[in-house]
Amino acid sequence: MGGMARLDALADRLSRIVGAGSVLTDPAELATYDCDGLTYHRATPGIVVLPDTAEQIAAIVRACAADGVPYVARGSGTGLSGGALPRTDGVLIVTSRMRRVLEVDAANQRAVVEPGVINLDVTRAARPYGYYFAPDPSSQQVCSIGGNVAENSGGAHCLKYGFTVNHVLACEVVTPDGEIVELTEGPGYDLLGAFVGSEGTLGITTKVTVRLTRLPETVQTLLAGFDTIERAGEAVSAIIAAGVVPAAIEMMDALSIEAAEAAVRCGYPPGAGAVLIVELDGPASEVDSQFARVKELCAEAFEIRVAADDTERGLIWRGRKSAFAAVGRISPDYIVQDGVIPRTTLPEVLARIDALSREHGVRVANVFHAGDGNLHPLVLFDGAEPGAGERAEEVSGKILDLCIEHGGSITGEHGVGIDKAKHMPRMFTAEDLDTMQMVRCAFDPAGLCNPGKVYPTPRLCGEVPGRRTGVHPLVESGKADLF
Repeated sequence: MGGMARLDALADRLSRIVGAGSVLTDPAELATYDCDGLTYHRATPGIVVLPDTAEQIAAIVRACAADGVPYVARGSGTGLSGGALPRTDGVLIVTSRMRRVLEVDAANQRAVVEPGVINLDVTRAARPYGYYFAPDPSSQQVCSIGGNVAENSGGAHCLKYGFTVNHVLACEVVTPDGEIVELTEGPGYDLLGAFVGSEGTLGITTKVTVRLTRLPETVQTLLAGFDTIERAGEAVSAIIAAGVVPAAIEMMDALSIEAAEAAVRCGYPPGAGAVLIVELDGPASEVDSQFARVKELCAEAFEIRVAADDTERGLIWRGRKSAFAAVGRISPDYIVQDGVIPRTTLPEVLARIDALSREHGVRVANVFHAGDGNLHPLVLFDGAEPGAGERAEEVSGKILDLCIEHGGSITGEHGVGIDKAKHMPRMFTAEDLDTMQMVRCAFDPAGLCNPGKVYPTPRLCGEVPGRRTGVHPLVESGKADLF
């Protein structure tokens, strides 16, 4: 049976599982799902299916497995590494209809939610009980918990509170063979830890038990405007060296400030080469003393504003939270990167990024979690200009090389996906990558669950590690496909 005929037959079977109205095959409808938040990579899915229950997802996965059809899970589609990029020859399983908060258990500081629940809605459900969900990606108003689990999302406040993995207590998962299992904390292999952050390659989340954090007694936030990004970086180092651990320390350079002003009129200090947002939370007496110290350490700032209430705090954060989308006001296209460096190397790395920008004639706006050295350079270009996309990709790759060169990583919270898979050998040895893929094969022997992501040279399960020469025997015999 040919590829299209096979997908047509599969679409009929999927319609019997979820109903005809929940299976999309029309090209115009499929185009809605051709990328995630990283629009530079696009692929129109063969089929889109929108299930309502874990049992439906399990049946969908079993149907795909029976036909050898690859599948990809997608939540809100806000990811920034192409992790939810669909397969043209496969099925895209969209969990956005599974958006119920099933339980808020304040006594045990946990909540149980479906994967399509929006990140911020967990906090809205928990707030009446005096709790909230700490991970706060910039897209928290639209990103889903299932996607947060897949990518091990962080956010501005991960400096103090950690990433999604630190706030997940259990996951109900549909495995690649279509079985529904629960992964929990406990003795033995840390399967839950392996699953969170696996970028949808080990199974599909259908229910998540998250840890809730008590609302702090007090929160204080300041915005500091600096003449140069170097001075702002020195202030960050001074704050951490003083033993202060803020809930968040965020930095934006002049170009990202320009974009935010154009998009949301955030009112940051005019003429600033960089702004620093510092937020502390916790017991009032502790926050008061530490906040006074932070203001002293920002003495090089030409302007400091302190939020008087939640409204002013929201205005300070407005520009930072909108930064990624805001660059659309100053550039038709952009690539978001996500490297990590030791924070003490911030001035040197930012200077090198500026040199790369000038050398290649490509503008780069810098937005980052300064407290833990998680950079988010936005490489700007115009896709209508011949060669512009290629130059932007080259600069983007060289920025990741800088991160590795300075003892960092190619990703902090956005994941590897398809965008950074080719950079993995720069950070890991062939033996490292083979070991990782053995873990993947233990979960997904057929290689159908989000194939082509994370690893630059996918291997067939059961293959002896090492450089492949020639066609794999199973491929040659027609018993397996290499995606």
